Amino acid sequence: QELCHQEVLLPLFLTLYLAALLGNLLILVAIGSDPHLHTPMYTLLVNLSLADLFFTSTTMPRLLHALLTGDRAITHSTCLAQVFFFLLAGNVDSYVLAAMAWDRYVAICRPLHYATVVTLPRCVVLLGTVWLGAALHSLLHTLLTARLSFCSNHALPHFYCDVYPLLRLACSDTSLNFLVALIEGGSTILLPAACIVTSYAYIGAAVYRVRATGGVRKALATCGSHLTVVGLFYGTLVGVYLQPPGQHDTEGRDRDLVATVMFSVVAPTLNPYIYSLQNREIKVSLARIFKVDMMSH
Repeated sequence: QELCHQEVLLPLFLTLYLAALLGNLLILVAIGSDPHLHTPMYTLLVNLSLADLFFTSTTMPRLLHALLTGDRAITHSTCLAQVFFFLLAGNVDSYVLAAMAWDRYVAICRPLHYATVVTLPRCVVLLGTVWLGAALHSLLHTLLTARLSFCSNHALPHFYCDVYPLLRLACSDTSLNFLVALIEGGSTILLPAACIVTSYAYIGAAVYRVRATGGVRKALATCGSHLTVVGLFYGTLVGVYLQPPGQHDTEGRDRDLVATVMFSVVAPTLNPYIYSLQNREIKVSLARIFKVDMMSH
């Protein structure tokens, strides 16, 4: 039965990983090669794609190796590296989605001030702060995890090293880790989520006021892709991290694995396709690139 699962899962996850690489790299190429797309909104999208590349490349090669060879062992240093990069990607994803919500808020609720409020230098400083803050957050949790000792006869419930599953396997005192994860870690999820909800509350109110002039359709066209990605990211995030305790039965583990796959594999794979399929400028840029390539050959 395990061999059967392996024969199905290996091509499935390989396809998902290649789709994630292709989709995110296409967005980077499309925006990087077109000077017209060097704007705050597309700079945010580039950083979302970079975070998604980190996300999938942190977990998927290790999973594919395990499926291909049957070797599920992971060294201590590799596990800690996964913790660092996984937390880094997740936090950058979260805060970039919040920054995108702010960008949409200014574009819809303060359109006359958009060019002076959402500037490229301001956006670059904001994104630099996000990456630095996310790296410090990840480093803190990685160092706190590194000081723990683990029971060697236990196996990880996920296919990658993540803070909460590791804490449950530790043989030493984890009270400080859980406290920091609850206070500092919780804020890194709740703060961007609150920013997104607040931005869309203002957007919803603005759209409601101008509904007679077709504002609803324009807002949906502008925000539809972002809302879909936010729903996918936070929906699967809740599925992984906010489950009731004590689910040690097979059904609970299976449900947890499905949520983990959705969060760490499916969401980063779908993000670029949601944006590229909805975004006319990116499609035009890609068409121009491939047309030039085809003509040169």
